[in-house]
Amino acid sequence: MAPGEKWVSVMSYHQTGSGGPEDAVCQYAGSRLWFRGPERSLDTPYMACVGADETFGRFVDRPFAAILEEKLDRRCLNLGSLFCGLDTLCGDTGLFKLITEAELCILQAPSVLGQTNHFYRVHSRRNDRVLAPTQDLIALYPEVDFADVHYVCHLMSLLQDQHDARFEIVAEELRRNWVLKIRDLLGKLKTPVLLLNLQVLRHQDSALQGGKMVVSITDQMLEQVRSVSAGYAQVSAFVSGHSDELEDMLFGTLQQPMAEHMIGPAAHKSVAEALIAPVRNLN
Repeated sequence: MAPGEKWVSVMSYHQTGSGGPEDAVCQYAGSRLWFRGPERSLDTPYMACVGADETFGRFVDRPFAAILEEKLDRRCLNLGSLFCGLDTLCGDTGLFKLITEAELCILQAPSVLGQTNHFYRVHSRRNDRVLAPTQDLIALYPEVDFADVHYVCHLMSLLQDQHDARFEIVAEELRRNWVLKIRDLLGKLKTPVLLLNLQVLRHQDSALQGGKMVVSITDQMLEQVRSVSAGYAQVSAFVSGHSDELEDMLFGTLQQPMAEHMIGPAAHKSVAEALIAPVRNLN
């Protein structure tokens, strides 16, 4: 760590019942988000790795940002934040400032689901949480009771259970909105942004999750945003529950179900390796 850097351990939603905080986390002035600790000095040049749970490196000792820092011998701030989605990326002014002050930003492409749109609103920081359906969604699905829906994945599952073409109307809105918001964000940033499309596979068929189709980032969506990014990298990795990495992860006795849905240490190494050449190409 550089002079002035410090380790901050915070008990928050990162504590998940194992008897102690899952990871040390930190905050930077101006942002309401909790990032992977330790807090790093902003007085010397840095690259910024921005994203959600995978960038944060949940349940692993060395996330890809730390590996990349060692491989490239360049300071790399881990600005991964749990439950960070599209709305958080576009709405947190402190995060925007951290990115603008970086030499380079590696941005993990956010989930399509974690965004407020014509059909539902999400929490401003925990973008996995649904605050409320809109009247448009209620009108589209008048027979569905949304009272007990609190998470976007639950909402998508509930809509798919209707087994008709209405779901594609919602999916198309999410895809369209995703492209508009990402393009707008990248257009505002003067910092070069390397877009990381990290495909986290939770099923042998990558298009399925729990036996249902997921609304994923399409090639057409990526083409529309790659033109306003400085670089691009794509990596696919199975979660530890579908690989042999679970035993190499760090989690408490009650955390295994969550750890099984995260990528492991070997996957983080693969992500770092895939980023080395694109980062060097931007120098």
